[in-house]
Amino acid sequence: MSTRIILIGPPGAGKGTQAARLSEALDVPAISTGDIFRANVKGETELGKAAKRYMDAGEYVPDEVTNSMVADRLSQDDAQGGFLLDGYPRTQAQVEELDGMLEASGHSLDHVVELTADVDEVVGRLLARASLQGRSDDTEDVIRHRLDVYAEQTQPLTEIYAQRGLLKQVDGLGEVDAITDRILAAIGH
Repeated sequence: MSTRIILIGPPGAGKGTQAARLSEALDVPAISTGDIFRANVKGETELGKAAKRYMDAGEYVPDEVTNSMVADRLSQDDAQGGFLLDGYPRTQAQVEELDGMLEASGHSLDHVVELTADVDEVVGRLLARASLQGRSDDTEDVIRHRLDVYAEQTQPLTEIYAQRGLLKQVDGLGEVDAITDRILAAIGH
C-alpha cells in the first residue's frame, strides 16, 4: 500500500526523528528538505552556498530552489510507492506546487501530520542540538525568529489541509516511542 504523508510542525518539534521512524515503519523514503540543504552546504555546492545565507539568517530558502529540489526527489524510483515529506511544503505557494507535482504523477496525499510542541520546549531542544552538532543556524535569536516565521507562514497550511480532511494533530512532546505510536494510530497504521 502506498502512503504519501507530510509532517508539519515548528523547528525542533521532532519531525526528523519521527520521519526516520515512520519511514521504516511504513517502508517509504523520508524526504527532508533540511537534510538536502545541509548536505549541499557541507558540500559547498552553489545551491548550498545560496541556501546557507538564508539558513544562517533563519529565513526560508526561496521557493523556486526548494520546489525544483523536491520535484526531482519525488520523481526518483524509491518515492514512486510513497514518501514522507519533512519540511515541505512551508508556504501556500509550495502547497500549490506540490498539488501540481502529485496531480501530474496521478497521486494524492494520504495524511498531513502536525506535531505540536510548546515554544519554550522547542527553543531548549534546538539550543541543545546546536551545541551538540555545532550547527551555525541554531542560535537563540535565530531559533525564535524561525519560530515566528513558522507561525506566520507555515501554520496557516494546517488550515488548508484541515479543510481537505487530511490533517491529524499529534502531541510532539514525550517519549519518542510514544510519539511514534500516536502518529501511527492517527493515520490508521
